[in-house]
Amino acid sequence: MNKQTTHFGYESVPMHEKAGRVKDVFDAVASRYDIMNDLMSGGLHRLWKRFAIEQAAVHRGQIILDLAGGTGDLARVFAQQVGQSGQVVLADINASMLQEGRRRLVDAGVAGNLSIAQVNAEALPFATDTFDCVAMAFGLRNVTDKDAALRSIFRVLKPAAKLLILEFSKPAEFIRPIYDTYSFKVLPLLGQYVANDASSYQYLAESIRMHPDQDTLLKMMQDAGFERCRFHNLAMGVVALHVGYKI
Repeated sequence: MNKQTTHFGYESVPMHEKAGRVKDVFDAVASRYDIMNDLMSGGLHRLWKRFAIEQAAVHRGQIILDLAGGTGDLARVFAQQVGQSGQVVLADINASMLQEGRRRLVDAGVAGNLSIAQVNAEALPFATDTFDCVAMAFGLRNVTDKDAALRSIFRVLKPAAKLLILEFSKPAEFIRPIYDTYSFKVLPLLGQYVANDASSYQYLAESIRMHPDQDTLLKMMQDAGFERCRFHNLAMGVVALHVGYKI
């Protein structure tokens, strides 16, 4: 892999093509994204997100960025926690996902302290030292230049603020055969029958395997300037929550 190419699942593609390819995937799955998450994880994604929200420890009056926030699961809770004196920004690079998120948040009665922004995580269009917390759930693996995204997030965080990254990771060795069978045999079939789109879910399975493992991501966060970095393995490492601070 050279500097001009990157991974799109297992495929090597020019770096400038990945964002468009990822956009096509999420355009295809946006309307059924949450249903598929429930089916794929047996509902566990809700518990993982709840744990991330608990670790975020958001307070009233804070300014929070839910980055790659898609359909707004985290943003909805954060908006309740920060109250009308705070602000939450639901941000994603994909317009279809944001449209679905907007619809769900309106249906949930969230208004006033929440805004929506279409952004590229690699070059966030926010002022330096803006946010008290940035949360990114199941989005980093789809970013073309993850190091650039981490540096961009670091810049927009306030001093003493935190970053939380919830993402699929490297599971314990003893469950990998079962996990691989599920990912590459069952998951595309679910995608075909529920979303009529096997290829997108094949990509999602491959993108998980190409994502940095727990220790590698920890080092990437440290290289971007984050301190007091740690991670929590969930579901035997199938998912990990990474936490780091801008000191």
